[in-house]
Amino acid sequence: MSIKTYIQENREPFLAEWFDLLRIPSVSSQHVHRADMHACAALVRDMLLASGADRAEVMPATGPPVVYGERILSPGAPTVLVYGHYDVMPPEPLELWNSNPFEPVIRDGAVWARGADDDKGQLMIQLKGFQTALHEGLVGCNVKFVVEGEEETGSAGLTPFCETHRDLLKTDVILVSDTSMYSEDVPSLTTGLRGLSYWEIEVTGPNRDLHSGHFGGAVANPLNVLCRLLADVTDSNGRITIPHFYDDVQELTPEEREMMAQAPFDEAKYRQAIGVDALAGEAGYSTLERNSCRPSFDICGIRGGYTGEGAKTVLPSSAIAKVSCRLVPHQDAARITQLFADSLTAAAPDSVKLRVTHCHSGQPYLCPVDLPAYRAAERAFAVAFGKKPLAMRRGGSIPIVPAFERILGAKTVLMGFGLERHAIHSPNENFGLERFLTGIEAVAEFYGNWQ
Repeated sequence: MSIKTYIQENREPFLAEWFDLLRIPSVSSQHVHRADMHACAALVRDMLLASGADRAEVMPATGPPVVYGERILSPGAPTVLVYGHYDVMPPEPLELWNSNPFEPVIRDGAVWARGADDDKGQLMIQLKGFQTALHEGLVGCNVKFVVEGEEETGSAGLTPFCETHRDLLKTDVILVSDTSMYSEDVPSLTTGLRGLSYWEIEVTGPNRDLHSGHFGGAVANPLNVLCRLLADVTDSNGRITIPHFYDDVQELTPEEREMMAQAPFDEAKYRQAIGVDALAGEAGYSTLERNSCRPSFDICGIRGGYTGEGAKTVLPSSAIAKVSCRLVPHQDAARITQLFADSLTAAAPDSVKLRVTHCHSGQPYLCPVDLPAYRAAERAFAVAFGKKPLAMRRGGSIPIVPAFERILGAKTVLMGFGLERHAIHSPNENFGLERFLTGIEAVAEFYGNWQ
């Protein structure tokens, strides 16, 4: 029996399992769903066993439980560790959904539900791709699975879990399906992820809100100071002004820039999709380079003073902003975190007090394109999608991926199947049925190509 035939014959049971997983509201950020997290972990364990794992168990972690599974061919055989997560983002605002986010429906050739793509759909692709490869006799390696329940809240418990269970998770390569492809018609493999540093900044002035007529012009306004400090983090060319920020930035090679230029990117459609008249960013780089291969700085939120109805002439006592930097190879998140705090502290005037609090961070990641497992994924995509995939860096961050490399000493192949239109983290998240089935085929082909 061929891979395609097996998948088609098992289409309905595969969908039924996927739907069972989607129905559980495993929202890791909301305590009301704590029991759902445990129920979802138990279901993932059962699905691992049903897919062909010899062993699967729910294991305690500092947060939601981790599900571990394995099928061991022999102790000396090469090993693949498959990573996924069973938690999802909150579905709110519920009024913007066209159907119940936790009751999956098929509409317009896609499955609509929270987690349909991120990451329950892609996790199911891995499970059913493994099952298919087993049935077709293509699995010539040991296969392990680690599925966590707090990726959407930062994976705080998975790093210590990996450190504690380093021997259990020992592997030659890690396979992750929690990323996206360039487009429907242009398959791609993600070769790089940006890192992240995230801070809260508080500027404090007077001991209370003041009348802006009586005190304006004589007392420093914390909102004015905060806005000025943050505005100065980038210059008119879109460059970040923090001293030594670019010291370790790895520049794109001419070959990488040429490959990125092959992507059929339509800037007008890109602008239209997000409702802007013009794009902005670091001078000297294309849009695709800016949003994936270059560092960036963003103010993610800011508050202070009066923003209610009508006017209130107030000079606020304090102002707070949430800000982040996306980082690229070979920037170190800890070093950037300190450079940023030092730079802002030096720039703050004596008329206010400044507090810079580091919230969280993650390292950038780069996958060598000559890695045997990457080449196997490349061949698998070529078979399943009918064309060789592009090697593309992506702008997002998956902090556990560089942590895997540090703890387990193994590289990760980012074999994702999502699309921009799947609306992950947004109302009406969805995943195409044909993409789901083709993804299963690609994973099965991976096992046939990597021995």
